[in-house]
Formats: sequence, structure tokens, C-alpha cells
Amino acid sequence: MAAFITSLESVAEIVLVIALGYWLRGSGRLGDEFKGNISFIIMKIALPASIFVSVLKYLNRDKLASLSGGLVFTFASFTIGYIVAWILTKVFRIRKGRRGTFINMFVNANTIFIGLPLNMALFGDKSLPYFLIYYVMNTISTWAVGIFFISSDDPNVEKGEKKDFNWKKLLPAPLVGFLVSLVFLLLAIPVPEWINKTLDMVGGIVTPMSLIYIGIILADAGLKSIKFDRDTILALVGRFIVAPAIMIGIILVGGSMIGSMPQLESSSFIIQSAAPGLAVLPILVDQSHGDVDYATNLVTTSTVLFVIVVPILMQIANLI
Repeated sequence: MAAFITSLESVAEIVLVIALGYWLRGSGRLGDEFKGNISFIIMKIALPASIFVSVLKYLNRDKLASLSGGLVFTFASFTIGYIVAWILTKVFRIRKGRRGTFINMFVNANTIFIGLPLNMALFGDKSLPYFLIYYVMNTISTWAVGIFFISSDDPNVEKGEKKDFNWKKLLPAPLVGFLVSLVFLLLAIPVPEWINKTLDMVGGIVTPMSLIYIGIILADAGLKSIKFDRDTILALVGRFIVAPAIMIGIILVGGSMIGSMPQLESSSFIIQSAAPGLAVLPILVDQSHGDVDYATNLVTTSTVLFVIVVPILMQIANLI
């Protein structure tokens, strides 16, 4: 029951902020210029700052070294997830403009903004090291692999047409923020407190601004955009059933080969593997001219349905 209440409260907060964006856009208080600029602020400024601060806040060199074993499990889970998702885009003939969204929905989760508070509420401070393992792998996966599936899915590029390689996309700003934070962490470079607080303040706008953006998209498309078509159902099955099943399978197989992992660690991994889709997913898709309505629909529906999924996964995790 505690898990259900916690997930319900988390979802309620998110839905209210999305509703705020919807109302502001619908009432004409947010114009097209704001809609166009918000993605730049989030992707180029706020998100890199948020990742930089989060890594230095939740990790240190000793933790990074001691938790390296768990990275093998999560790496295997993400790798298999990408393979399965890519195969399914071919089997079900997911159309161009949706494939990158579909694959990212399978593999990458909203760990830092939904997964972290939920993990802390469900398992307490002791679970933080295990959450960080998943967070690190999810961050690398999103900004080193997932974003390329989205950018290569640009429907404006005809089949067979050679797309000019954009070197800036090789290291997107969020990934740069993560890599820079690792340099500061490993070399023990001190960050002045006032700079850290400034970056923390700037990074703090990522979640509300992303959710407001989703509300804007919903207002433009209308509430009819929330629907359960075939592609949406397949992606949600991947997020809530396939991804956790892959993680559970890896935990069981790995446990039989190299010894079982702590209950707290396996439970954290399972819960994180089913966290809702990335809040910034519609922004990423919009930058590559993909189906933004589809991405918005997936983020919204996965966030709402997560409240039902968490209690079920908690019961399964307790049996592992």
C-alpha cells in the first residue's frame, strides 16, 4: 500500500505541472516563441547543469569503484533492450519518425526525476548506491546511444540520402555535462559552493519546464492526442513488461553464475527498469522532426500508468 500511495503522489505532482502548461498554452499566455525557446534552455543549459550537480552530489570515487560490478548487470540489460526494441521496429514496421521514440521508450527511463524520489521513498537512503548504478548507465545510454536513434530517425531525410554528419551531435550537451562531472569527480577538483548552488538552481528547472512543454504540446494537439493505438501499446508493453522482464532475467541468470545480489540492489534495478519515459523525449524528437505527438502521448500515458505498475513490480521484486 505504501508503494501505491508513493507512486500515486509522484504521478499527481507530474500531472498537475503538465496541466499547468496545458492551461497556460490554451489560454494564450504562452506563445509560439516560448515553445520554440524552451527546448534550447532545457537541452543546452539546464539539463547539463542538472547532470553535473547530480553526479557530484550522489557519487564519489570510492562508490564508483565499489559499485562497478552492478554496472555489468545494467549494461547487459540496456544492450539486450536495444536489440529487442530494434528487432520489434522491424517486425511491426514502426514508421519513420516514431522508431527512435519507440526504441528509447523501451530502454531509457526517467530515473533522476521520478526514479530517484520513488526509490528513496520505497527503500530508503541505503538504496542510493544501487540507484546510482542504474542512473549512471541510464545517463550514458540516453545521451550516447538513445539520442542517435532519434536523430537518425529524421523523416525529413529520404531513404538512401546521405545525411551530413553533425559533429556537435557526437557529444550532446547533456553527455558533455556528465563527462565533465566525471573528470571533476575522478580528479577530485573542488567546485566552489556558490558555483555548485548556481548550477543546482539552473538544473532545477529541467523537470517543471519539460512537463510544461508536454502540456504545451498537448494543448496544441488537443486531449484527443492521448490514445492507445498499436504503436503506443507496443511501446508501453516494452517499458512496463519487456524491460523489467529482461532485468529480472539477467538478475536470475547472473545470480546463478556469479552469486545472487543483495535484495535491495535487485529491487532497485527492477523498479528503475520500469520507470516512465524521459520527460525530455518530446523535445528530443521535435529537434529531429519526429512524431512529437506520439512521443508526448507515450510520456504522458507511461507516467500515469506507472502508478499501477509499481505495486505489482514490488511484489515480484520481493520474490527474486
